[in-house]
Amino acid sequence: MSTSFQSPTPRGYYGEFGGAFVPEMLYPNVEELQQRYLDILADADFQAEFQQLLRDYVGRPTPLLEARRLSARYGTRVFLKREDLCHTGAHKINNTVGQILLAKRLGKKRIIAETGAGQHGVATATVCALMGLPCVVYMGAVDMERQRPNVARMRLLGAEVRSARSGSQTLKDATNEAIRDWIANPVDTHYIIGSVVGPHPYPDLVARLQSVISEEMRRQLLAQTGSELPAYVVACVGGGSNAAGAFYHFLDEPSVQLVAVEAAGRGLDSGHSAATSVLGRPGIIHGSRTLLMQDEHGQITEPYSLSAGLDYPGIGPLHAHLGASGRARFVSITDDEALTAVSELSRLEGIIPALETAHALAALGQLGAGPEEVVVVNLSGRGDKDLETYLNNLDKLL
Repeated sequence: MSTSFQSPTPRGYYGEFGGAFVPEMLYPNVEELQQRYLDILADADFQAEFQQLLRDYVGRPTPLLEARRLSARYGTRVFLKREDLCHTGAHKINNTVGQILLAKRLGKKRIIAETGAGQHGVATATVCALMGLPCVVYMGAVDMERQRPNVARMRLLGAEVRSARSGSQTLKDATNEAIRDWIANPVDTHYIIGSVVGPHPYPDLVARLQSVISEEMRRQLLAQTGSELPAYVVACVGGGSNAAGAFYHFLDEPSVQLVAVEAAGRGLDSGHSAATSVLGRPGIIHGSRTLLMQDEHGQITEPYSLSAGLDYPGIGPLHAHLGASGRARFVSITDDEALTAVSELSRLEGIIPALETAHALAALGQLGAGPEEVVVVNLSGRGDKDLETYLNNLDKLL
């Protein structure tokens, strides 16, 4: 059993959650990843190339901004970790840069990915263009409609975007299609999973690649506040990659309260929600055991959120463990509360956030933070991709 929240057991478990439940055709690929990913990540040449790209291509380190007007609104010190300023507009690029370098060292010649809000798809298409590798991105038909600008960006970058038309036609179904592709093409294809979900080692791999977020936070907090440790770190959670990155270097610091914010959709009791920590039970989805929204027969319950990136019926096994162990506090935010937070940040700080990020911002009023306490919100993405949704909800924004 791991003694640190950061690392899973050798079989990929965080407490009772995790593992690798994959079809026989994928055993060789998953086993190769399990055996090689830590050595590759630790390799000096890999790290040199990774750090150079994070600096010169992604634009890291991203700023840590003390949001003074937002702080005055909530009576506490609110800092924003500006992942929205990364190349492509979100934290997703941190992971795709690392995984494309990993894929090259594994000798893979073709890349596939899934995407919900489109940011992971754009980030994958971006690094494939950079490295000259063919790219196929699976995206739910519903998400393709509500995230049309990102679909156009992926295609402009040279990726093939394939529509998933089963189930709710959202992120879960795009992931299903990507896994089917991987099963059909196990030898030459690497699947760049975009969140801390899937079979081991993906949850740990993605968390490690995203941990640059909290690594920078600690240095920046020390410089700006005199302490590396804030009182709270707040991040939205669908699958949970931005939260895993924001939490990572604070996981074993019990004085830091970790707040994971899920999408309540139209309300927890509405039948239209994606708040897995409240509505889920243990089950297996996309290769790992985690919390999963399901009915009494074990069939997946279709999630709902106005936000495409949070519209997922499960959470990563690390987050399931953080919730079950009490290490993280989970908060649920409705569509309308998130839209209010979009308007608030836009008008108070001149920053239009992604709809996913707005869920984290909407939790500020529920923290009970004191006037001298430091709260860091991971501003995981910018709102360009959601402008059509915002236009359709102007009555709630203005």
